[in-house]
This record gives sequence, structure tokens and C-alpha cells, in this order.
Amino acid sequence: MAWPEGYGRRVLAEVDSTNAEAARIAPTLSGPEWILGLRQTRGRGRRGRPWTDPAGNFSATLVMRPSEGPEQVALRSFVAALALFDAFVDVTGRAEALSLKWPNDVLLNGGKVAGILLESAGMTGGAVSHLAIGIGVNLSAAPEIGEVEPGATRPVSLLSETGCRVTPEEFLEVLASAYARYEAQFSTYGFGPIREAWLARAAKLGEVITARTSRDETTGTFETVDLAGNLVLKTARGSVAIPAADIFF
Repeated sequence: MAWPEGYGRRVLAEVDSTNAEAARIAPTLSGPEWILGLRQTRGRGRRGRPWTDPAGNFSATLVMRPSEGPEQVALRSFVAALALFDAFVDVTGRAEALSLKWPNDVLLNGGKVAGILLESAGMTGGAVSHLAIGIGVNLSAAPEIGEVEPGATRPVSLLSETGCRVTPEEFLEVLASAYARYEAQFSTYGFGPIREAWLARAAKLGEVITARTSRDETTGTFETVDLAGNLVLKTARGSVAIPAADIFF
């Protein structure tokens, strides 16, 4: 599979965090660049949670300097989710076991196989100075259920669920190509087609789910994702748009 034109690539034997490395190199970049860390010593997930990273798993960050405002930039989590979905289909040959969990997880047989972490920094002329799209994939091993918070989606690995063995370097090739396709679509046509494609792969659409933040909890029917990327739940008090939350099934 050909590496996408215009994207850089660096593979590091060890790094504290690929997102941290992205922040360090961002000022020197002339274009988007993928960073693959074969070992992370201080990997992290959403809300600063530690991200378990055993050997053979995938930890990478795509760093770029986007031209749009922060609200549009944040929608690239959906671009990355679609690219991950396609990458899994490419390496396994099957799509039926995969689904996307709002806002940024990929599920395999109902378990979490991958997560996405977006981090941005600085503002220059109304645009984000750089965006880091961190991606962690349980290629060969998954955390024990006791290592995740109570009620969280059970972790699974690609190997345990499918028997498919893929190296991090091989997965990066497939993922980078898939991401470049969706990024081109996003840049040309905006969020509309990305949103429709994401909803077609969404987990629990039309079902009752719970969205939980540090302050409150909302339970309702998963209606849609709106044009701003918010989760929309239908509740007893009407439709509620939720910009950020942890989701529980």
C-alpha cells in the first residue's frame, strides 16, 4: 500500500508520548506528519487517564497545522474514527463486527479496540497553531477489565477477537492511507459527508444510552450527531445536545 503523498512519517523506538512529541516538533513542520512510537513510557487517554501500551500495540499521532477555527478542527475526531474503521476492515476483511462509539472510540464485537485523543495548542489569527490526533489501538493485547473504570466498555484486542496479527508499522501504512482519503473529503466537502458516514457506522444509534460528565448524567435515546459534532439524545424533556461526555451503554 502506497504511503499518502504529502504526509511525513517518523518511527520512534521509544517516546514518552506521541502527542507530546507532536507538540515538540509542530513548530518545525511544513506539512502533516505521522509519529509512531513503538514504546510509550507516558501514554495517556482522555481526561489525562493513563493509556496501557504493551509491546505490539499501536500508538501514533498525526500532527498538523490546520487553517480552520477550533470548532471545525475538532471534527477531525470523526475523520480519524472513519479512517480507523476502514483500516480495521482492510486488515481483517470484515466490517460487521465493527462500530464507532461517540465521541472517539472504535468497537470490535462490542469491546473497545481503539481510542482517539485530540489535543490542540495556541491560536494564530483565529486558527489553531497545531492539532495532534493521538490514536491508540489494541493490536496484540488489551488491558484487564479491572484496569478500566467501572462501567466502561470492556477492552479487547484485534488479535484476541479476530486472530489477525498486524505489526504497528503495517497498521500505520493502512491507517495513513485511509486517513488521507477522508481528510481530502473533509477539506473539500466539509463535515456533512463525514457525519453521514460516521452515523452509518455508529454504535447504539436509536437505542437508550447514558452520557456522563463530571457534573451530571443524561439518559436518553441516541438520536443523531448534529452538524457541530454534538451527541443528541431524546429525553423526557426533549432533545438534548451534548458537546462532551463519557458514554455508557
